[in-house]
Amino acid sequence: MSKAILTDITKCIGCLKCVSACKKENKLEMDVPRIWQKNDGLSAENWTSIIKKPDNHYIRKQCRHCLEPACVTVCPVGALHKTETGAVVYDKDKCLGCRYCMMACPYGIPRYDWDEPVPYVRKCILCYDRLKNNQQPACTEICPEQATIFGERDELIKLAHQRIKDNPGKYIDKVWGEYEIGGTSVLYLSDIDLGFLSYNTKLGTKPLPQTTAPAMKSVPYAFVGMGGAMLGLNWIIRRRDAMGKTEEEKKEATDE
Repeated sequence: MSKAILTDITKCIGCLKCVSACKKENKLEMDVPRIWQKNDGLSAENWTSIIKKPDNHYIRKQCRHCLEPACVTVCPVGALHKTETGAVVYDKDKCLGCRYCMMACPYGIPRYDWDEPVPYVRKCILCYDRLKNNQQPACTEICPEQATIFGERDELIKLAHQRIKDNPGKYIDKVWGEYEIGGTSVLYLSDIDLGFLSYNTKLGTKPLPQTTAPAMKSVPYAFVGMGGAMLGLNWIIRRRDAMGKTEEEKKEATDE
């Protein structure tokens, strides 16, 4: 069964422990703000963030890990794929840097890493390595208020609806991520509208790949040739960097 995260906005105190745990687990460096970055705290070095709204509302933003992800559909080389756990993961060695995934994501999640000599896209991968070892994501494990919890998606949806039923008037009667664009593996309960997470765009329930797949089939075949050229260039640059490191290591060994 697919795993998921349920975040209850009413429980979050904005302590940022989930943000710190994410950076530590994924060995993310300090972020260098760019003038063109979106003002939501996410970047190539920040895979989860806390957005503060009025009346002490704290909303955690991260990849929604769609059940039918548009980013996977538009990627021409399969650098992104949906796993059996529900996580949408990324293979940087396949990435061409085309950024189609960034344009396709309705939540604006993938970010470009401008600091790398071979830039690639980065985003939350739901701590996939931890999931394979029957562990939960670092962000949910550390939450002191259990504002964000991990479990089976179906069970978390049942829990969310039970909380709404048991607390009349506390929550908006909706589980964000249950149905939007086919559903997501990151779900929300809230007492305020979370439409801003999708830029206030009405997403509907139809999975986006049903729209993006036909569009990708219309991409000119010339892209295949360009893709091959970019892959070749990517390989050359990586090999050059690797050889450079080897030469430096040899020189250091000789000097010693």
